[in-house]
Amino acid sequence: MRAFKDKCDRTSWKPVKVSPARVSRKFRARQVVDQYERNLEELFLLRNPRYRFDKNYAGAFESFKKKHFGKRHPRAAGGWFYYPWSSTLVHFLPEKLHFELRTGRNKHLITKKEQERYYNASLGIAMTGGAQHIKLADPDTLSGDNLNRIRTGFQNVGVSKAVSVARQIFEMNPYARVELYPEGLSDGNLARFLEGLDVFIEVMDNPYLKLAARYEARKRGVPVVMGTDNGDNIIVDVERFDLNRNYKALHGMTGNLKPQDLRTLSPRDLPKIAAKIAGADLATPAMLASVLEVGKSLYSWPQLGTAANLCGSAVAYLVRRIVLKDRAIASGRYQVNLDSIFESDYAKKKNARRRAFKEFVKRIQG
Repeated sequence: MRAFKDKCDRTSWKPVKVSPARVSRKFRARQVVDQYERNLEELFLLRNPRYRFDKNYAGAFESFKKKHFGKRHPRAAGGWFYYPWSSTLVHFLPEKLHFELRTGRNKHLITKKEQERYYNASLGIAMTGGAQHIKLADPDTLSGDNLNRIRTGFQNVGVSKAVSVARQIFEMNPYARVELYPEGLSDGNLARFLEGLDVFIEVMDNPYLKLAARYEARKRGVPVVMGTDNGDNIIVDVERFDLNRNYKALHGMTGNLKPQDLRTLSPRDLPKIAAKIAGADLATPAMLASVLEVGKSLYSWPQLGTAANLCGSAVAYLVRRIVLKDRAIASGRYQVNLDSIFESDYAKKKNARRRAFKEFVKRIQG
């Protein structure tokens, strides 16, 4: 059988704006999606909720549509964007109307003013694995075992994680401003990455970079939010350096260690520090047992899609509240524990959890 050449686009991540004139000349794309009028109708209904139970709005919508298009041809309204990685051309409403449509179901839960402030915020997301301006840093590529928790298909295995996320952002909002750091964070780009951020979202594995990034964020008054999977549950850390530049990095859990100290720390001591940073004292017994099996029966520690989704929800909630300058969101380490809510015998297992943690500490200390 003749081998097929790999033609998958693994590098492009920005859509290309296409003029209506080029569209009218039959712009070459594998797929053309023009749901402009349907989107306009949905926007009309969002603005006129009285039609929720009255379907006789055809005349009113026609007037709305005429006012919107004016003398323009429908094809000339809004914006056309070409996505090279899927060879798809899509017709969008103008940016302000697109934003109004995309956030219409947030009304009352999030006010118009809050929504605009959130959209205009700058977020920095650093991973090893809402807002218009987002900086993404991740040196990893997608692997098959990532797909139990990352929403993409196997055709994207081998694609940069940062590129994959950027594509999804632009597919939802072509007016977004995304900066990529596919090489990940380093001493050379850390200051540039944190410059101008409203919130820094950190989920890196590297202990040195975790601490170094916080020192830089604290210096700039940039709050940090970190989410950690914990079985089906999560641990969330909030550091409000925007409110207190004297707050200790990582809640002081690393003691007096400076970032450079972590580079010279003995291999024997590093697991202890990593356990404190990750919140081993709050980890489920199954998670603690799994971490001890890495390199033995497990290649890496397990992560579940349920926890990843929960983590994303909690972090997004916190980021929005922090962007809105809500001082009620305090620095600290928090648990979102589904087991404690739904397990009828959770309280009875308290001693078993303590024993599991003590055994974990004993084993990592050698």
